[in-house]
Amino acid sequence: MTQGFFVGLDLGASRTKVVVIDDQGRLLGHAVKKSGINFAATAAICLEASLSQAGVKREEIAAAVATGYGRNNVVFITEQSKTEIGCHARGCFHCFPTALTIIDIGGQDNKIIKLDAQGKRDSFKMNRKCAAGTGAFLEEMSARLDIPLTEMNDLARQATEMIKLGSYCTVFSATEVLENIRHGKPVAAIIKGIFYSMIQRVLEMDALTEKVVLSGGVVAHNPYLVEMAEELIGRQVLLPEFPQLTGALGAALYAREATSCEV
Repeated sequence: MTQGFFVGLDLGASRTKVVVIDDQGRLLGHAVKKSGINFAATAAICLEASLSQAGVKREEIAAAVATGYGRNNVVFITEQSKTEIGCHARGCFHCFPTALTIIDIGGQDNKIIKLDAQGKRDSFKMNRKCAAGTGAFLEEMSARLDIPLTEMNDLARQATEMIKLGSYCTVFSATEVLENIRHGKPVAAIIKGIFYSMIQRVLEMDALTEKVVLSGGVVAHNPYLVEMAEELIGRQVLLPEFPQLTGALGAALYAREATSCEV
């Protein structure tokens, strides 16, 4: 296998994630930043931050692979870009090398990916038609409640009751939230209901296998969603050390593999 350092970039519609790994697949550096309107510039900033954390110079990069919504905007990749499905699968399997159902909750969409014991993809589903159950849904609810996203996880966990949302539409859910506020319902109970609505919608996308992994930025910042998922499916849910980085990690692993195939 080629020695050196490998970069993976996941340019999502909401956040850009970059990781640096060594030839053993160990994570050395990483960075996350809002994607904004200039994917190339954001990717460059994240790359420099990741390399600085890793103590690696740019000329020491053996290969780089990009994935995600803005993957074609990066000019410094060395290998062909990869799909989000493939990279999230590769990254999660690296963390948990067994048959898996991967649930990735992103800013704009959700993915359910099933892998066999060798890491080969059996199936996948994506939620593209509606923002319900995604990070965008949570951001909309945060704005409606005028409560920072950073505070919602703790408020949901503190709730002693839950106000369930009946709607499966983001717009109608927002109206429902406002109605509950107007009727004096506890804010914490409403937020707990929002979290429950999110995880329920995701879990209903497909049947789950025995081992379930949750990943994505929404999970990284709202770990109470993991607890809710465990309650709903009745067993432990696996969580990578850095749930937001699995796509970028998968891209970096593909970069390492592509380079090793050339020697």
